This record gives sequence, structure tokens and C-alpha cells, in this order.
Amino acid sequence: MTSTNLKIRIDGSAGAAAPYEQLRAQIAEGARAGRLPVGFKLPTVRGLAEELGLAANTVAKAYRALEGDGVIETRGRNGTFVAAVGDSAAREAAAAAQAYAERAHRLGLTFDEATAAALDGLRARYGK
Repeated sequence: MTSTNLKIRIDGSAGAAAPYEQLRAQIAEGARAGRLPVGFKLPTVRGLAEELGLAANTVAKAYRALEGDGVIETRGRNGTFVAAVGDSAAREAAAAAQAYAERAHRLGLTFDEATAAALDGLRARYGK
């Protein structure tokens, strides 16, 4: 079973770690390695369970463990996100960047267009 968005693979063979532990470990490693950037919105519990062919309780258990470890954070009905590590300024900047990315996507901007607009704004503010 593989998740296309998160590139998570669950090994269902005998002797493999429990599915929730495999999921927890792969999301934690992705966040640590930067493959899942701060502010990245994770799929819903039900959505990821469906995608991976797991029970919703299995995914919920992994998400609870990750939240307890500070790897992810749940923002009520807004969803579950990869948590910012570090000071509050970096955390706030990561949240603003995520909000910008979501807004640019809703506006129909391509990745390159959104990146160019963000860089223009940063250059204007920092005088570079």
C-alpha cells in the first residue's frame, strides 16, 4: 500500500512493524529530512486511511503519536500540518508561507508564478 502524495509505503508482510508505526516513522522522517516542509498540510485521517487501505483508527493513532512528539499539529477544522520547530518567529513565518501558498494555488498561479511573486515581495521588503 502506497500513498502517492506523501510517498508512504506500508509493508503488510509478516514480521513488518505495525502499520501505525510504519506510518508514524515515515512521516517523522519526512519532516526531519525536509521532504515534508513546515506547514505542509497532511491528508485527513479518513483520506489517508482510504489511500493506504488502512483503518481510520490506525492513521488516527499514528497522527496522535506524531502530535505528541511535536512533529505535527492539528489546527481544529483547518486540518493537520507539519509543525514548525524552533522559535515563534520562524513558526509564524512558516504559517504565513503556507497561507500564501494555499491562496496562490486557489488563484490559479503556477508554482513558478507564485514563487516569482513571493520573491518580488521579499526583494522589495529587504531591498535586494
